Amino acid sequence: MATVRLKKGFDIQLLGAISDNAVVAAAQPQSVAVVPDDFHGVIPRMEKKEGEHVSAGEPLYHDKNYEAIKVVSPVSGTVKEVRRGERRHIDAIVISPDGGDAAVTHDVKRPPEEVLLESGLWVMMRQRPYDVVPVPGVRPRDIFVTAFDSAPLAPNLDIVLGDKRKYIAKGVEVLNGMTDGKVYIGVRENQNIDAPGAEVNTFVGPHPAGNAGIQAANIKPVNKGDTVWTMDIITLARIGELFTTGKVSHDTLVAVTGEMVQQPCYISTVMGADLETVLKNETTNLAQSRIICGNVLTGVKVEATQWLRTPYRHITVIPEINKPDEFMGWASLCPSRFSIYRTFTTWLGGLKKPVSFDSRIKGGERAIVRTGEYDAMLPMDIYGEFLIKAIISGDIDKMEQLGIYEIAPEDFALAEFADTSKLELQHIVREGLDKLRAEMS
Repeated sequence: MATVRLKKGFDIQLLGAISDNAVVAAAQPQSVAVVPDDFHGVIPRMEKKEGEHVSAGEPLYHDKNYEAIKVVSPVSGTVKEVRRGERRHIDAIVISPDGGDAAVTHDVKRPPEEVLLESGLWVMMRQRPYDVVPVPGVRPRDIFVTAFDSAPLAPNLDIVLGDKRKYIAKGVEVLNGMTDGKVYIGVRENQNIDAPGAEVNTFVGPHPAGNAGIQAANIKPVNKGDTVWTMDIITLARIGELFTTGKVSHDTLVAVTGEMVQQPCYISTVMGADLETVLKNETTNLAQSRIICGNVLTGVKVEATQWLRTPYRHITVIPEINKPDEFMGWASLCPSRFSIYRTFTTWLGGLKKPVSFDSRIKGGERAIVRTGEYDAMLPMDIYGEFLIKAIISGDIDKMEQLGIYEIAPEDFALAEFADTSKLELQHIVREGLDKLRAEMS
């Protein structure tokens, strides 16, 4: 086991952390939904119509370009609605659970790729370059698994794993047969992961040390022509469970955290459950709250009437400020105001004390100035500021030279938080990756 020490990055301390590891069981959801936007790179083509019955694990739709890629129903029930937006874009597929236990059983003696594609677990993995659902038939150079989440208020993945830990070894065995390289697992200090056949590395340092892409960049970077897969330890355990039992488990533990949560805790529910059921009696004032599926850096803003997004095991609820004006604005000397640059006096009391954050940006877009902010928040061997400029200008050659093949939007999330130019760096990176993929296709 090697130890990698990362100095770049920053741990944002927010109010609303979970104080104990108690797990609360949520009621059966009134509705469950699959949101196609959660699986970037997959263009949905429906296999089920409104009113049809589906079993847990039965395909709802497949990818238009790669028909073998399936997205499945997490529960047994009836397709209530295929909700569409502009240009008939599928916003959500809503299912009414029937409470039954009808589930698809898979023949795991077939080639692993076929089983993963059919089971729906394939779309839970990500491929670099481009940070998309992996392309079938492409054998990855290596596979990187992160066993911890370092984002603000992130859940302890050891708790989320629970008794699924016993399937990790089987998952590693399956993935080893799908790559010519190694399966790497990144853990934090004092974290025990029993994974025969995998190379386990310890990562010490602030966020984004828990990002699989950051771990890959510090072990074996992705170069042009390379393909690697990334995932978290929960997905690895699900793969192991599938090849042990023949079924996919869609149950999940969700960490409900944030300043607007009465008692932050872990909630046991099903993937895609409606948030009204998950958050029942948990939040103090939904009208004045911003609900985020995921963490405050990379999560997705949702309404209380929507659903838990499939890839996330975390819900953050922070104050939504509708009156942004405040006395003296940015020049205020309020001691509770936060800045990592010592702009305010908060740093005198240390930056490890939890503070209150709301949804305001507190500033407008400005021109990029070379300050080294991006590099200080990005523990990778790339020049972040130059790469962002290359993406904005559409210079593909520069993008390649500056390392775009090894990044994902989430790697720039912390730099976006620290950016005094207030640029939407994750959006810029996403557009750059999509443009590059289209050019290379």
